[in-house]
Amino acid sequence: MNEAAARLRDAIRAATAGLIDREHLAELLILAAVAQEHLLVVGPPGTAKSAVVRRVAQSLGGNYFEYLLGRFTEPSELFGPVNLSKLREGLVETDVSGMLPEADIAFLDEVFLGSTAILNTLLGVLNERQFRRGHTRIRCPLRVCVAAANGLPEDEGLAAFADRFLLHVFVDAVPDNKLEDLLAGGWAVGQAPLTARADLASLDMLNRAVPDVDMSLVRADLAQAIRLLRQANVQLSDRRIVKAQHLIAAATVLAGRTTASRADLWPLVYAIPTSTGQQNAREALRDLLAEARHPLLHAVVEEAVQQPLARVARLTETAARLLAQAMSPETQAQAEALLREIDANFDNATMPPELAVPRARLVLMASGD
Repeated sequence: MNEAAARLRDAIRAATAGLIDREHLAELLILAAVAQEHLLVVGPPGTAKSAVVRRVAQSLGGNYFEYLLGRFTEPSELFGPVNLSKLREGLVETDVSGMLPEADIAFLDEVFLGSTAILNTLLGVLNERQFRRGHTRIRCPLRVCVAAANGLPEDEGLAAFADRFLLHVFVDAVPDNKLEDLLAGGWAVGQAPLTARADLASLDMLNRAVPDVDMSLVRADLAQAIRLLRQANVQLSDRRIVKAQHLIAAATVLAGRTTASRADLWPLVYAIPTSTGQQNAREALRDLLAEARHPLLHAVVEEAVQQPLARVARLTETAARLLAQAMSPETQAQAEALLREIDANFDNATMPPELAVPRARLVLMASGD
């Protein structure tokens, strides 16, 4: 399982190379796929939502389906046309070749513009992995569906549909201080072809391990987290509370463990359906989430809890990559920048042991020794 998780980490790195501030979205997609839950991405147009999903799918292999929905999108555009030869025999069957019912990973942009007929059929695909239309009954291989929208719907019917996506993530435009990185990364994206770095078998292996995770040690902490959220007026339905355990178990499996702990509670933040609710949850759960960290999913944990310990894995990995490079003015400057970030998060008393030795070596690199 550790090898499978490492392959997925490699796939994430390859997929997000050049996409600034989008690593957490790719990591959340992997978490959703391992848990076999679905992800809703909310953000303005042009924020690389589709690019991230497309590149992660390329890095994983398998059948990928993508579609931009509109007011006049017909169900056949997603699910396939009626099979005319069968229709002559009096059977209403759908030809699903190359369409959504055959997809392993799917991306639906502007999903809330879909008609009632489309959304009702989608519910069966999302919830039960079953496609039903006329005489057609198909078991869908779908691991994860990612939907995107510019905002959450106000219509009650659409809000109920949005609730079927257990994970919600909110993205914004890249901030001013990273515009140079955005320009450089955007120029480099697509220069080198992206090939599969992992496979669906890795996802499936990890998914099969999710039901075997021991949740007993973290269940009391999870219940206390729900109580704290309710006190902060952050409400979760009973269904989302129960299903959040799938996310916590998936995070545990991706970390290479079989027993969940407080370090794995962070996915609960993404089970909260609104941006304001997620921000309030970070404050309400500050103490419970203080131990959150993950050896593979660095960016998404940092984004979830926004606390120092969540940054340890990324800082340690970045230090290792930097120390493996030859000494140069550029690496010295990078070492100085990394030291500033480490010292902004930890002092001598709070420095994690796994970060202390790399920090000492970075000091020598920054000084030119």
